[in-house]
Amino acid sequence: MRFQRPRNCGGMIEQLAYVSPHEYRFDEGARSVVCTVSSDCTVRAWDLQEGSEIWSSAVQPAPLVNVVAYPQLQLVVTVDTQGLIMGWKAETGSQWASFSLPASCSSMEACDHPEGPFLLVACDEGTLYTMTVPQLQVVSRIAAFPHSSVSLTCSPDTQWVFVSAQGSDLGPKVFYTQPLLHLSEDRLPVSTTLPIRRGSRACWAPDEAARLMVIHRDDGGVRLVITTFELKATKSRDRVSILAQQLASFHLPDTMTPHLMQGHGSQTILLTSRSELVLFTIHGLQLMAFQDHQRPITSMWVDPDRVITAALDLSLRVYVWNKKNTSPVLKSCYHLLGGSHRWASGFTHVKSDSRSIAGVEARSTGTSILRSYCFKVKLG
Repeated sequence: MRFQRPRNCGGMIEQLAYVSPHEYRFDEGARSVVCTVSSDCTVRAWDLQEGSEIWSSAVQPAPLVNVVAYPQLQLVVTVDTQGLIMGWKAETGSQWASFSLPASCSSMEACDHPEGPFLLVACDEGTLYTMTVPQLQVVSRIAAFPHSSVSLTCSPDTQWVFVSAQGSDLGPKVFYTQPLLHLSEDRLPVSTTLPIRRGSRACWAPDEAARLMVIHRDDGGVRLVITTFELKATKSRDRVSILAQQLASFHLPDTMTPHLMQGHGSQTILLTSRSELVLFTIHGLQLMAFQDHQRPITSMWVDPDRVITAALDLSLRVYVWNKKNTSPVLKSCYHLLGGSHRWASGFTHVKSDSRSIAGVEARSTGTSILRSYCFKVKLG
């Protein structure tokens, strides 16, 4: 690993997104570029290999809270605390398009679809928006959970979207995205309500696009359960319906309070509980547990090659999948340190591509810095 000097931001970095494509390229012309949004009302692009700022936007009317990227289009989309959605050209920082939500945004995801890229946005009034990219024109507007803050997560193939109302007893819903892209008076949204109570978090199995894992309460409302569903869209004449078949379910240990959740392959779930990283199968078999961090984990990145955790102990832990084993095995490889505890309160975000790791370090002054770590590859 090679560490690049940190870069300061005028406010607190709220989110970051890689703009550079994620394919494996280690030639000299390849570089890792991320965009960040922060409370200082700016969006900025950074070259992680050089450790330098590429461009910074003018100060916007309100603090920016989220950013998603479309690397193939070289486009990023941001949203601020007032619900203003903006499109930006990633290479130059020029504005592309905009749309104003009637309420603040609670969740946003970039989606690549065979018919073209689109944007999914959920707002605090419980509405789910589907927009074209790069025009940011509304294709459909669905009242998913009226008067509730809504979160969403899209499947790897963008055919499904899981939508839940935060803090609600209502069962979460799964929408089939195809009708959302062509909604009209004679074509209603296609969704199903999952038969569970208080679904709090969910993730998708990367190798099984229609496999969804959800953390929820059991029927007694006491213990936490993870249930895995297999989704299928069935067509009958002109009607499409969704079948959600339960594939597996298990209770979590009472000592666990999971706050982050990701899937790997088709059978593995990764959870963080305070400072611990734990791997389960979808049937409840605990595969591995790591207690490397000294303070709570704040962010987790999972891809086919590695897992990276960030924590308030001002460190990043990098684990690598051992692909020679038939069952998933993680090996701890790197322990990356941040700055001084005198000035920093810990890492808050971490993301990665094939060439680099980007981590956001929160400062005690109410600002953030962006730290980058680059992989060194020996050729030959």
